Amino acid sequence: MASRRAKLAIASAATAVTLATTALIQPWEGLVTSSHWDRYAKIWDICYGETRVDGKPVRPGMSFPPVECKAMLSRRVMADYYVPLTRCIAGFADKPKSWQAVAISTSYNVGVGAICKSTAAELGRQGRYRESCEAFTRFNRAGGQIVEGLKRRREDGDAQRIGERELCLEGL
Repeated sequence: MASRRAKLAIASAATAVTLATTALIQPWEGLVTSSHWDRYAKIWDICYGETRVDGKPVRPGMSFPPVECKAMLSRRVMADYYVPLTRCIAGFADKPKSWQAVAISTSYNVGVGAICKSTAAELGRQGRYRESCEAFTRFNRAGGQIVEGLKRRREDGDAQRIGERELCLEGL
């Protein structure tokens, strides 16, 4: 099923990092400018789900303006997710932009190590992108339980947001 919103997002993003940040991470994480307790991860976070700022854990009472949150997210996505993925997945930068974006977005939630060792990454290394897009949907749990919001994020989204599988498949 062709997704007009996914096609538009892919066409407007210059890079996979931009696509991951604007089409997936920002809409799904949401912007919170004052630190708050994440009941699933059981940790304080701020901005777009940041749990550390300048190498230190987020604490109660912290706040940042939206422009600083966006800058922080851009720096982290490139340095902490994109670059490490290029090291663990051969030819990462040459893979489909939508697939890269989903790998980045999922890494943002579950960590680069989990993605590098995943079935989704292995299928991507083999060029089996459709199967890989489906395999990313398995990262839908927190605390051992399926979380409906993660399920929607990993699959086909909701009325307002593109899902990762939706974007991944549309860009192949």
